[in-house]
Amino acid sequence: MSGDYPSQQHDTLNDFEAAAAEKPRVVVLISGNGSNLQALLDAQEHDELGGGEIVAVVSNKADAYGLKRAKDAGVDAVALPHREYDSREAFDAALIKVIDRHEPHLIVLAGFMRILTPSFVDHYRGRMLNIHPSLLPAYQGLDTHQRALADEVSEHGVSVHFVTEELDGGPVVIQAVVNVEPDQDLGALIEKVHAREHLIYPIAIRWFLEGRIKLSAEGKVTLDNMPLPPTGLRMSHADAAEELDEDLDD
Repeated sequence: MSGDYPSQQHDTLNDFEAAAAEKPRVVVLISGNGSNLQALLDAQEHDELGGGEIVAVVSNKADAYGLKRAKDAGVDAVALPHREYDSREAFDAALIKVIDRHEPHLIVLAGFMRILTPSFVDHYRGRMLNIHPSLLPAYQGLDTHQRALADEVSEHGVSVHFVTEELDGGPVVIQAVVNVEPDQDLGALIEKVHAREHLIYPIAIRWFLEGRIKLSAEGKVTLDNMPLPPTGLRMSHADAAEELDEDLDD
């Protein structure tokens, strides 16, 4: 028997233990205040991100308040102003370099107000999530709350979805509903949608980092190997209100 075997076995076990102990790494992209980023930092503080770790926050705006949130949490904060680049393609190429230095398992868009190039989306396909303030596929794009009220809808809400080349058109993972009253106040509606954003984004990220949600080559989302409907897993107004300790009589 070779005398080297015990040492080799020990090295192999050390490598395995090191790999098992590695926390999934998350990079968050922002453009502004970073309220969803703060919700994710708070979830991480309470070990609610599937063992994951936010290793960097990158903003295309140097004055984004979310960068301060990152610094206060001891997270690497990087400003990469998009106006310093001649084209969208040049900026996205530089952004890829910044992100890849952190070797992330997941990229999270949290109020990142940039339309991404196809090459960027393809580089991170299946491992990039976004949150959008509507019940997709309704109200893709901007001004979702005002448009929902103008249409006098009875339900509004928020969606977490995988990012694809189609703006706000990627497969949905999870949604949370807000009931809209006939005389709904815009500010109150926005506040309730924000609360649901902060509720479901950490859930979706935890599912991803635990390996529970995946995007198939055919563009379908599975949760625990079961296909989800086009709306993803939908949380009702009552269920979300209960989680958030809201008054259901509102």
